Amino acid sequence: MKCIVCKSSKVIFRYVEGKKYWTCKYCLAKFLDSKHHLDPLSEKKRYLEHNNQIKDEKYRKFLSRLLKPLEKKISSNDNGLEFGCGHGPALADMLIGNGYKVDLYDPFFFPNKDLLNKQYKFVTCTETVEHFFDPYNEFTLLDKLLLSGGWLGVMTCFLTADSQFDKWYYRKDPTHVVFYARETFEIIAEQRDWTCEIPTKDIVLFCKK
Repeated sequence: MKCIVCKSSKVIFRYVEGKKYWTCKYCLAKFLDSKHHLDPLSEKKRYLEHNNQIKDEKYRKFLSRLLKPLEKKISSNDNGLEFGCGHGPALADMLIGNGYKVDLYDPFFFPNKDLLNKQYKFVTCTETVEHFFDPYNEFTLLDKLLLSGGWLGVMTCFLTADSQFDKWYYRKDPTHVVFYARETFEIIAEQRDWTCEIPTKDIVLFCKK
């Protein structure tokens, strides 16, 4: 067994509420064994339960935690991609309102794979990377989507302490299959020759050199 995030073979497992979770001793990621992954129909049904309305002010304030530091890195009229935007792409609406050009991609709700052959000045992944079944290859795809000097903005709940993991609400969402520590993101960046900035908890900004 290898880590699905960094490909290290330094992984161990234990069971939590009958589910098998792996921990990587190199990048510190934790991930759910694939035998517990939802099928596509069940996964989509769960996403449709999310009440993420585009114009909801509370939701937009939540997303601004990524938007504000990202806007310091990009320029007006830059073209971007909201990767894994879900059925309520509020961040794209916010970016477009601020003068940026934004495409939408989501395997369930905006499955235009032609966009995966383009390149962008910035890509956003808000509450997305924790759903990746194959994060090593997903981050490699994100690297290909970025122009040189482009920025990738990620929002996800950083991994909680081991003593809190079993009761952690974020773990209990059946679509959340991989969890990242601060060190995990630093290794993701190192493996792709990116820079990595963490302006605040749960927010990561990568730059493709």
